Amino acid sequence: MLEGDVADRDTFPKLLARNARRFGARPAFRHKDRGIWHSWSWAEVEREVRAYALGLSRLGLRRGDAFAILGNNRPKLYWSFAAAQWLGAVPVPLYADAIADEVGYVLAHAEARLAAVQDQEQVDKVISVSARVPSLGRLLYDEPRGLRDYDHTQLVSIDDVIADGRRALAEDPTLDAWLDAELAKGKGDDVCVILYTSGTTGRPKGVEIGSGRAIGAAVNSVAFDRLNERDEVLAYLPLAWAGDHYLTYAQSFVAGFCVSCPESPETVQENLREIGPTYYFGPPRVFETMLTATTVRIADASALKRALYRYFIGIARRYGERILNRERVPFWPRLQYAIGRLLVYEPLKNALGFSRVRVAYTAGEAIGPDLFSFYRSLGMNLKQFYGQTEAFILLTSQTDRDVRPDTVGPVIADVEVRISDDGEVLYKSASQFLGYLKDAERTAEAMTADGYVKTGDAGFFDAAGHLHIIDRAKDVGRLRNGALFAPKYIENKLKFFPNIREAVAFGDGQDFVTCFLNIDLTAVADWAERNGVTYGSYQELAGHDRVIELLAEHVRAVNRDLAAETATAAAQIRRFLVLHKELDADDGELTRTQKVRRRFIAERYAKLVDGLYGTSKTVDIATEVMFEDGRKGTISARVKIYDLASGEAPAELAAA
Repeated sequence: MLEGDVADRDTFPKLLARNARRFGARPAFRHKDRGIWHSWSWAEVEREVRAYALGLSRLGLRRGDAFAILGNNRPKLYWSFAAAQWLGAVPVPLYADAIADEVGYVLAHAEARLAAVQDQEQVDKVISVSARVPSLGRLLYDEPRGLRDYDHTQLVSIDDVIADGRRALAEDPTLDAWLDAELAKGKGDDVCVILYTSGTTGRPKGVEIGSGRAIGAAVNSVAFDRLNERDEVLAYLPLAWAGDHYLTYAQSFVAGFCVSCPESPETVQENLREIGPTYYFGPPRVFETMLTATTVRIADASALKRALYRYFIGIARRYGERILNRERVPFWPRLQYAIGRLLVYEPLKNALGFSRVRVAYTAGEAIGPDLFSFYRSLGMNLKQFYGQTEAFILLTSQTDRDVRPDTVGPVIADVEVRISDDGEVLYKSASQFLGYLKDAERTAEAMTADGYVKTGDAGFFDAAGHLHIIDRAKDVGRLRNGALFAPKYIENKLKFFPNIREAVAFGDGQDFVTCFLNIDLTAVADWAERNGVTYGSYQELAGHDRVIELLAEHVRAVNRDLAAETATAAAQIRRFLVLHKELDADDGELTRTQKVRRRFIAERYAKLVDGLYGTSKTVDIATEVMFEDGRKGTISARVKIYDLASGEAPAELAAA
């Protein structure tokens, strides 16, 4: 898998140099630009990064400096990581969809010396907050579109920085030796990246990850899934998310596989089909969206195609996972499944971009058992893992033939996990973080006296050694009668239905459980079209009587599931409402990784929460929203409350 001793692979630039020698002309990066795929070999990437590093040094970037990186998945932004690390500087990636205030906070907190951004949108954000970041010098950009008339005193293109480094190397041969010396100075104890947490409870924390620890984690997982230079991935996850830095950057440098960057976030599905990756990660929401879109297309197909789909998906659900696990299956069902592969499963996987997937993962949220089994029944080796930014991701992972939808697998190599007396998952890992940037107090709070890291998650191990995650430990509460209230557990059950995009449950200290629901616009709009429901906006569709009744059936189904479990029987949902707007990260309601900011939502919509626990059937509310261009507006609505306590709809619905 790897060659050379530890000194040859304790930093990512050293791995890049090794890959250039070992893999040479093999593709390292691809990017689709203006409809054409462009490729760079490992040898070409090493030459570009080498020149880029020299160019950055000539702009004043020094060992220990923070180098901010902001944008979508682009080869030159990934190269920015390696070029900074070559000099001993520390990359600090930011979320591409972060608003200016969030960008300003991270840049100032990290004391960024330089920043590399994707395009005009990101340039505008950085310029708008530059007064808050006195440490910031030059601003580098990848895409020049729209920047011609800008003041270029502080602006410079990444291409020009690379070209400057290349010219300097050509003019002064001694600079090659200087770059080699800078590469050699890098050590495994160096901070190789600062990854900011999603900030579900406040300002995000800067998680410092050590170079040797990050590479060690990637080495273990590459060996675990037998990844190699012939594998391919599509890089579409946020650059600032620890998962992308692990699954895309770290693993590709260790294994030598090719990273393909989509043309834009809007073309990810199309580019996925074109590339046909062999290794794939998607959060549950992505798999839900794909299945919803598939269901919509099948509903609009001919009667024959619908019948074939229903029949062979039924065969797959009964036998597909058993065949995937290489269990004994009778000849006739195996033959039916083979025919299904020809007529349905392989064409469907091809349409989704999964034809060549050898290993796939999902994580971040619980995935519905039916959704999980659907993809596995098609013959897709989909598994789950559990991890955290502070661990540099993996703590547990499912093995190929021991996969269950209700667990996140056993503990992986070089990790110890234990459950505290109050049920919190604790771990000690060879790859765990070095600390929080400028925050020794919170670093100490995150650790136990004997060196274990507190995850903040409640969980338990089953008899087979598989970890089960219940909820965030701080969110697990009690109803007034003492019954267990685990909001995330309830919310995940609700989100298993394609029509429900988001859910927020309330109940701690209350007499009963209530919740907010967000509709999934794609799924519900398709349902509305097929059922003759007319509407003019998201708000109108979300508040339609028949849509509320549709969601009420889903809530009743969840209540039946909750009632069947002794621990959750008392936590059935008594009242709910459908929010008049989508929960949005720009409005502070979700994190940039799409996690619910529960406390913020409870405060922002306190009037609606009070309505759920009162006797009102409707609540009038006006909500401030942030538009993409930074302007603010207000959405006003009369929100209907559905009462499940008596099994009757509110008067407005009953009269409909």
